[in-house]
Amino acid sequence: MDRLVEYAVDKHVARLTLNSPHNRNALSTTLVTQLHQGLRDAANDPAVRAVVLGHTGNTFCAGADLSEGSATTNKDPFEATAERSREMAALLRAIVESPLPVIVAINGHVRAGGMGLVGAGDIAVAGPRSTFALTEARIGVAPAIISLTLLPKMSARSAARYYLTGETFEAATAAEIGLITIAADDVDAAVASLVADIGRASPQGLAASKALTTASVLDGFDRDAERLGAESARLFVSNEAREGMLAFLQKRPPSWLSSDDAGH
Repeated sequence: MDRLVEYAVDKHVARLTLNSPHNRNALSTTLVTQLHQGLRDAANDPAVRAVVLGHTGNTFCAGADLSEGSATTNKDPFEATAERSREMAALLRAIVESPLPVIVAINGHVRAGGMGLVGAGDIAVAGPRSTFALTEARIGVAPAIISLTLLPKMSARSAARYYLTGETFEAATAAEIGLITIAADDVDAAVASLVADIGRASPQGLAASKALTTASVLDGFDRDAERLGAESARLFVSNEAREGMLAFLQKRPPSWLSSDDAGH
């Protein structure tokens, strides 16, 4: 199996590095499986105090691997999409539920499901090459599942703005609105400082302290994950979403931006 997530332990830090730059670290089944395994391996290592989730290439994570969608032609499109939503929810929950602090280290572009990973982390550091955007509404869908980790972190006003406009913003803005913790000129140095401080804590102290900050997020998963997965699937198989994704691929305006569609 290709190694799409590199796993390495350096003293008390487990480093999980998304290493699938050919598809912008998209959340393929293989990558998601390896990320789950890395989180388990880190949690089962008594020497590890923190997890650092980083990336290779210019993109931290671009979201779902849409090429896998075409491979599920033998499944009902709604059910296939709902299954992918459940997989995404399980991955986000695994990060939130991990007894170890998870630091997300970003110096590249973050889109779609990648935004959910950032929200799931306990601490997020982003460098000067980082950009963020929630463009789902532009193609007829919505950031449904990733809302489970984004809405608890972002301010309500900023969530409304960036969910609705789809505009791109940088690390400084991401820090101001609560999406990330630190906008840093040097991501590695900022992360090193954080893990040095975390390394002074006991495993029990870290797990119990993290649990205090994640309890309400996990309550949200229990309450909303199933409904949001169904909503995501409903939108994804709709005529508007099909038109939006086709327009995106064909690099043309979608029908709702044309004069012919003005009265629709």
